[in-house]
Amino acid sequence: MNSNEHHNRATPDLEQTPNQSPAQPPSEKSQDRGRAVADMAGEFGAELVRAIRAGLAQGASPMYGPRGPSKMSWYAFATEYARAHWPGRAAKTRDEVSEALTAITMAMCWDMPGRPKGQLLRRALRHWAFVVPGPEQREIPAEDRLVLQWVAKASRPLVDLHDPVLARDVLESLRRKLDGGEAAVETMRRKRKVLVHALHYAVERGELGSHPLEKIRWRVPKPSVSVDPRVVANPHQARELLDAVSYVGDFRRARGRRLVGFFAGMYYAGLRPEEAVAVALPDCRLPLTGWGRLVLHRTLPQAGKRWTDSGKFHDERGLKNRPPGETRVVPLPPHLVTMWREHVATFGTADDGRLFFTEQGRIITYTTYNRVWHETRELALPPALTSTPLAKRPYDLRHSALSTWLCAGADPAEVAQRAGNSVEVLLSRYAKCLYDRQSINNQRIEGLLSSYDRPPEVDQ
Repeated sequence: MNSNEHHNRATPDLEQTPNQSPAQPPSEKSQDRGRAVADMAGEFGAELVRAIRAGLAQGASPMYGPRGPSKMSWYAFATEYARAHWPGRAAKTRDEVSEALTAITMAMCWDMPGRPKGQLLRRALRHWAFVVPGPEQREIPAEDRLVLQWVAKASRPLVDLHDPVLARDVLESLRRKLDGGEAAVETMRRKRKVLVHALHYAVERGELGSHPLEKIRWRVPKPSVSVDPRVVANPHQARELLDAVSYVGDFRRARGRRLVGFFAGMYYAGLRPEEAVAVALPDCRLPLTGWGRLVLHRTLPQAGKRWTDSGKFHDERGLKNRPPGETRVVPLPPHLVTMWREHVATFGTADDGRLFFTEQGRIITYTTYNRVWHETRELALPPALTSTPLAKRPYDLRHSALSTWLCAGADPAEVAQRAGNSVEVLLSRYAKCLYDRQSINNQRIEGLLSSYDRPPEVDQ
């Protein structure tokens, strides 16, 4: 079959057969109806196309979530975020989240008339806005209520954080302290972490289409990893400090004597303050001679009544960076065992078995032991050292303990186990710290060199 035949067969016959009647022309009325339907379809189709295009453009926008542009203000979102992340969190974490959200909220307010003073604004936000239950569920002072009403009106929309200029201004506000000075690196890092996490939550909830900070090149200064060697006391200085603690306060009230064993536990056992506060006699083995043992299983960090579920100043938690219920065994040197036995014999224990407590049986607060420590430094250190960072904070006793253990040649893995740190953190933070350790090493080097001062004897 040639191509022409194929074409002829494939092409329909357009001629009318004798039996077919010719097509009748449509009436004028039907033509008008058809045109009207076509016009309606065209208008509907155009509207449909416009809606589809708008929907696609909206969904592709990094600013908007699946539900379209968010109408939520930053303040409304921040309160929702704080309450959603309240259950099960440590009291200290709740406090830190509130502090960060307060700083961000102050930076996210329009400069509207009636702006409260900074101190009043901060107080209302810190005490009421980001606490569970919220201010609408509690009786709050009229002044603070008016402040929060102003914040609700002045708060910028959450979606405004996609403006890179505003986002950078908010990040820069995290650098500043209340007095305008630069905040500590750890404070900046903690606040930025809260902001980043909160905005991830906004994306997750569909309030934002993407994370506003992804394209902002703003970094927190790199923190110092190692401990400042100037704060670490050597064993002689540590003993002088612990001896001086007992002289703080009068003998009757025994402000200092009650805390000798507390500070000794931080130095001889490397305890953190929240661990030393929680030490209880049933968890201790205190023999008459030799080494003892402490089984740590809880801590009592101080946070404040507003942040704890119990309404108390201290929050009962497990060990730091450990799963709930995990324990840590800490060997106790004989000297510390003796001190703790004497402490129990003198002051007894609290109702729950704790070794260290106030005259009224309450848990020791940071303010109490920090004040005693500052008075101790004035008594124990020579004038040339009181103005230096040496043992400036009670926590520096733990730094001294871990540095001393490493300097003594103890196995880093064993030291890390006792201290509740990883080996990597231990070596990076403490390996170079011990006051005047150079003198000890100089003596060792000098002794080796001196042994070769005389010429070697020649074999006969």
